[in-house]
Amino acid sequence: MAKATFAAGCFWGVEATFRQIPGVTATRVGYIGGNLKDPTYKDVCTDSTGHAEAVEVEYDPAKVSYGDLLNVFWENHDPSQLNRQGPDFGTQYRSAIFYHSPEQEQAARASKQALEESRQFSRPIVTQIVPAVTFYEAEDYHQQYLEKRGLATCHIK
Repeated sequence: MAKATFAAGCFWGVEATFRQIPGVTATRVGYIGGNLKDPTYKDVCTDSTGHAEAVEVEYDPAKVSYGDLLNVFWENHDPSQLNRQGPDFGTQYRSAIFYHSPEQEQAARASKQALEESRQFSRPIVTQIVPAVTFYEAEDYHQQYLEKRGLATCHIK
């Protein structure tokens, strides 16, 4: 199994999207990229911890490639919105790829460049591509939040 970590706005919809992909074996939502150890949702919502709401994806590379996961990431949010997605705003809703290896970094940078060159978005792509650091799992009630409520998505796009 391999691991990928993505931030693309509110983690509820992002998690639900990745859970539908054949080859994804597990997901968990949480916080990454900030300066507060063991943050809570309440902490992250202050927009002062530096953490992003993110989804850690465990996947079987024999069934789904990291490139495929990158495509899902790009297709399911607006990477040209700085520190927001739809009505949610703040640095915790930023677009970011947290890579776990040099190969993931290279693939993420190449996919971002290809998206920029496609001119699909009229504004620049603001997605951060940064090393994965400690991932703090969110509170249990956030895990598979939409599934627990019988909802398919909360995505705006």
